[in-house]
Amino acid sequence: MKHLPVLAISMGDPFGNGPEITVRALADKSVYERCRPLVVGDASSMAYALKVAKKVSGIDLALNVVSSVEEARFIHGTIDLLDMGLVPAACIPDSSEEAEPRPFRVGACAVGGEASFQYVKKVIEMAMAGEVDATVTNALSKEAINMAGHHYSGHTEIYAHYTGTNKYTMMLAHNDLRVVHVSTHVSLREACNRVRKERVLECIRIANEGCKALGIERPKIGVAGLNPHCGENGMFGREEIEEIQPAIDAAMAEGIYIPEKKPTPPDTVFSKALGGWSDIVVVMYHDQGHIPLKVKGFVYNRAEGHWDAVAGVNVTLGLPIIRASVDHGTGFGHAGSGHANELSLVNAMDYAITLANHRAG
Repeated sequence: MKHLPVLAISMGDPFGNGPEITVRALADKSVYERCRPLVVGDASSMAYALKVAKKVSGIDLALNVVSSVEEARFIHGTIDLLDMGLVPAACIPDSSEEAEPRPFRVGACAVGGEASFQYVKKVIEMAMAGEVDATVTNALSKEAINMAGHHYSGHTEIYAHYTGTNKYTMMLAHNDLRVVHVSTHVSLREACNRVRKERVLECIRIANEGCKALGIERPKIGVAGLNPHCGENGMFGREEIEEIQPAIDAAMAEGIYIPEKKPTPPDTVFSKALGGWSDIVVVMYHDQGHIPLKVKGFVYNRAEGHWDAVAGVNVTLGLPIIRASVDHGTGFGHAGSGHANELSLVNAMDYAITLANHRAG
């Protein structure tokens, strides 16, 4: 067991889908053959998630509440939980044994925001102290953490702050489709303003190192343009000429492999990536990268009215610690019903395991 990486998993918003997803993911015995998972959250929420999982899906697991990594058992059938004690049982709707599972319908609130923020802060502290090998995060609500007085636009910015990191970027991944972002949680107008040579070059470098951390010896980097047809030689915008191409030229001068040697039109760069032209694509703004990843990873069953797959991983590159996350939201409207899909969390755990094992050599 000593060679298996220890993963600290933040529970996510207590009124969201994180507790249920965590239970469903850790019900798989094979997880314990790949890692040693430790959940950081609240016993009240996890206990209810266990009850829901048993009633809805027949999943029967126990809870082992610990105060440190050393107390964890890491045995399938028992979920090790570092209990932060932030959510009283009275805050969990329908927590009685007789109540049938149903959506909480609590939504974003300061209680959930404070709790989910503290879970994330705790897993970061544990990783920075060397107590765990990697961190994995369930979804939190940006609205809720701001209601609680923590003014961050998401996990990425929280991690950057508490690790003292200035140069970082978000990577989304689904199987072999990977993207990193020049900008994320800003307005589209501001995102265009942030397409500058220095930042594009920085993201190309981080993307290259991120792929190497996954074991790709000579990464192939694709770089998306910002404008339609990459600006059509300046007719539709000059960012490709004045900012993106100079960044590509500088990266290639450093030995980074960019097969196309120029920006690729955004409407074809992802199809090319799926065809093996690149291992990762540098995108210019949030939705340019998120949309193709979620079209690929999120599969809705129209006939049966539920999601067959909610896959994909969010990894923060450039940090001194490992952070992988689910690539979906809190699902407030369905949380508590027992029908949350755990695939994205399993994907995130596998990415964290790969990164931890590669870092360990």
